[in-house]
Amino acid sequence: MNKGLRAAIAGFGAYVPQKVLTNADLEKMVDTSDEWITQRTGIKQRRIAAENESTASMATEAGRRACHSAGVDPAELDLIVCATITPETLCPSSACFIQRDLGAAGAAAFDLSAACSGFLYGLSITRRFIEAGQFKNCLVIGAEALSRFTDYADRGSCILFGDAAGAVVMQPTNDAEKGVLYTVMHADGTGWDYIWTPAGGSKLPASAQTVERGEHYLKMRGREVYKFAIEKMQWLLEDCMNACGLTADDVDLVIPHQVNIRIIRSATRKLNFPVEKVYVNIDRYGNTSAASIPLALDEAVRGGRIGPGSMVVLIAFGAGLTWAGAVVRL
Repeated sequence: MNKGLRAAIAGFGAYVPQKVLTNADLEKMVDTSDEWITQRTGIKQRRIAAENESTASMATEAGRRACHSAGVDPAELDLIVCATITPETLCPSSACFIQRDLGAAGAAAFDLSAACSGFLYGLSITRRFIEAGQFKNCLVIGAEALSRFTDYADRGSCILFGDAAGAVVMQPTNDAEKGVLYTVMHADGTGWDYIWTPAGGSKLPASAQTVERGEHYLKMRGREVYKFAIEKMQWLLEDCMNACGLTADDVDLVIPHQVNIRIIRSATRKLNFPVEKVYVNIDRYGNTSAASIPLALDEAVRGGRIGPGSMVVLIAFGAGLTWAGAVVRL
């Protein structure tokens, strides 16, 4: 490892489809209401990929924008990591399609699956590659086409999910005042059935029967997920703060995974974070899983909420069960 070398975020990018699915639209599809959805989740609308869009196409555009933001030609990329649970295909990885479409010939490319924590898993892994001196220009993407795996007859889950992609370019820096200061990752596989897709893998391959039973859709145990998410997101925020010796006054913005407004409020209230220091866009995009945090990062930068020198805490919880956090000075 190169002593003193740190991984820094050099560029941001995101992409959301044009099609909007509102709560009013869902009222026509299932037994629900705008009031019920808003009170329980904070979601008002979400974006839905068009027929000609996919996880890789959205990720490619987000990656292209991140490269432009960083002033990096995609041909200069050394590594592409795509966090997703809705891959382009089971084989090859979505990252390889992204590499092809960006023109990043020769760059290492792979997917990782950690659900809503995926982007932070990717950030943590890429950080270590950069600190080791192995790569210089790295693209980390979170991208999901969740609408393709959502059961729109299930009123408990179809209200939650949207499609999007977000990306960052990471590069090495010797500047002690910036970069990724801390990352943490954990998992608990005993909670595998809290959020899962039963069919389509090697244990239960696709068949006419699995399709008929709707086993290719995401399934959730909502109450258990809610309790576990509050516990772990509170723990993550406190862990990140303690590890870096931070107080709420030191942090410019907390960007949580946009899972549920009540979970976000509970997780940040414990450490007395002012509401203006917690970034929320779940009302406009819903839960976009691995795309959630990079999408919010890009928005916060473009909106002037954060910029060079800002101290940002990122926290996420997802299927697996997984949870992860990061502290970054931009």
